[in-house]
Amino acid sequence: MTLAQIASERLENRKRAIGLIILCFLVFLPGKSFAQGDDDILIGLTAEFGLKTSTSAQAIEMGILTAIDEINARGGVLGGRKIGLIIHDNRSVPARAVSGLRMMADNENVVAVFGGKFSPVVLEMKNEAEKLDIPLLDPWAAADNIISIPSNGSYVFRLSMKDSWALASMVEYANQQGWSQLGLLVPNNAWGRSSKAAAARAVDGQAGISIVSESWYNWGDASLFNLYGAMIASGVDAVLMVANEGEGAQFVQAAASHPENVRVPLISHWGISGGDFVALTGESLHQVDLSVVQTFTFANRSDDRAVDVLNRAGQLFELTGPADIPSQVGFAHAYDLTHILALSIEIAGSTSRSAIRTALEQVENYSGLVRHFDRPFSASLHEALRSSDVFMGRFLENGMIVEIDP
Repeated sequence: MTLAQIASERLENRKRAIGLIILCFLVFLPGKSFAQGDDDILIGLTAEFGLKTSTSAQAIEMGILTAIDEINARGGVLGGRKIGLIIHDNRSVPARAVSGLRMMADNENVVAVFGGKFSPVVLEMKNEAEKLDIPLLDPWAAADNIISIPSNGSYVFRLSMKDSWALASMVEYANQQGWSQLGLLVPNNAWGRSSKAAAARAVDGQAGISIVSESWYNWGDASLFNLYGAMIASGVDAVLMVANEGEGAQFVQAAASHPENVRVPLISHWGISGGDFVALTGESLHQVDLSVVQTFTFANRSDDRAVDVLNRAGQLFELTGPADIPSQVGFAHAYDLTHILALSIEIAGSTSRSAIRTALEQVENYSGLVRHFDRPFSASLHEALRSSDVFMGRFLENGMIVEIDP
């Protein structure tokens, strides 16, 4: 069996293990019957379910459903109304995501819609959400300009990293390790442009460090092996890698194929954690110095909130342990965003989308899975996380990511 076949089989087994049902539109709660009624409150999710190597959409779905199960077990919202979920596979195609968003917005029971991992997709959804006056919740996509506050307010809220923080942390880590001549690998899209600009700003703030080699690639390219060789030839000490799991795995394999004495460390944005990166890279991962920027991991979490969430998710999705939860940043961010949304519904006292939008800015003192939030959002700031939430991590063999001791 080839490495690609092993990775594909492992991904399919993981998806089956968490009990996912991927249909165009489906309202359900795991392990329970859920018949949509006139009084139900619905959350929408349009994400990249159809991508073969991706687990990000599944992780976001699991996080939302785990939070929904908690909320409904406590009696729901607005005096006993239950919450359900509608999912849509946009296959990471912006036009499909916008179409899915419109269909969800046409359902008056849908109070808000979650997006997925890909910034170019969520940027298109953002424009449509503002037109439709429906809250769009971002648990992953990191392009800086997804969040902007016009004078009349915005319907877009993010609990996730942004590229500026990611690249600043990556450059700072390189500087701490004494790597001053950096390469930059970025995709030829909105995420890549956002990351390039963020990297330039981060390097400007660090004396003695510079980007000496820059390479662009298109999603699906098979030429990343050549790009690694070109960077080595340019004399880089390390490479800042902005990639998802597919292209990232290619680049790691390219690095491992070079003699050990010419390999350089790879410092990666978190897109690679949106799939089963350990399976996709195989033995190559153990031959390369790879670090990845993150905001959450279940590794070494023994606090009551994390234990309770793991127990509930384990029961819902028949998990054997935290390593069975894929793409854990997506899970945690979506879980916290769902609880914040529920709190905003209670503050609004209705399912009016405009009232919920305003109420999202008024939620206070939410102790979440990621951390405690004094006030996740405000009228002037729709970013729930801060740069201080970002850390560098490494992959374990079971796919978990552990924080590198700062």
